Amino acid sequence: MKKSFFVLIGILIFFLAACGTENEGTNDNENQGSAENSDDARVIEHEMGSTKIKGQPENIVALEFSYVDALASLGISPVGIADDDDENRIIAPIKEKIGDYTSVGTRKQPSLEVISSLQPDLIIADLQRHKDIYDQLSDIAPTIVLSSLSADYEEILSSFETVSEAVGKKEEGQEILKEHKKRMEELRAQVPEDETRTVMPAVVTADAVYAHNFESYTGSLLESIGLKNAIQDGDDRYNKINLEQVVQFNPDVMFLMESGEQTIIDDWEDKPLWQEVNANQNDALYSVDRNMWSRFRGLISSEKILESAINHLYNQ
Repeated sequence: MKKSFFVLIGILIFFLAACGTENEGTNDNENQGSAENSDDARVIEHEMGSTKIKGQPENIVALEFSYVDALASLGISPVGIADDDDENRIIAPIKEKIGDYTSVGTRKQPSLEVISSLQPDLIIADLQRHKDIYDQLSDIAPTIVLSSLSADYEEILSSFETVSEAVGKKEEGQEILKEHKKRMEELRAQVPEDETRTVMPAVVTADAVYAHNFESYTGSLLESIGLKNAIQDGDDRYNKINLEQVVQFNPDVMFLMESGEQTIIDDWEDKPLWQEVNANQNDALYSVDRNMWSRFRGLISSEKILESAINHLYNQ
């Protein structure tokens, strides 16, 4: 009887031990799965290499306006923006989406001290402007470097995809990009198939004209809906040109991004050569917002630029 009792106790102990081991193994797997879910780090490839980003960044500093546009499109408000110390450079459609922010200085020379004080968990920088301070920025927070200042329209779209992935909104970004392309097709449909006029988007200052060629952001954007740029060659996407060169390119339409109330165009009005320019003869000199047309390069601003261009060209 005693022997049977001890055998029964032994079987019971063995059974309980086996259950405990199984439960322990199950808990280990659950903990591992939980750890894997919390460690959703991803490696973002960019112009200066690769950067590891964990989770969904909340305190983001944008050192170019195109990244502000990208973040606004994704429903994100950056904590810091290199706004050239001028909040009026933030265009209205963006400002109403992002709300308040802290200026971190100019795009050319952002303040590392102010950036650091914001305790960012992501910094988005421009290759041409910020490659020399990439290491310093990376010491502050994970930093990705993309092309903005020298980018064309297609490169801006590519940068948007990278930003979407970096902030943990890759799938949402793809949907937003899909809607943007749909809107672009709608705008393109408003340009007649037989449109032959050449256009010249240009920044005009008190003493110079900086014409944007077909490979520039604005130039390539206009070309994407069938508006041919007057400058179809040249290595420089942004060309400082004189009156004689304007006559040589002879655009039918000029979109003038004016810097200041008085520009060089005012000085040309009485010059005989200026009278030879088709855009002048056609009364097709259109003043447009420089912040919108030149400084912001993104999905929101692209749509607004084309809406503005179509309105000027076709009174729509």
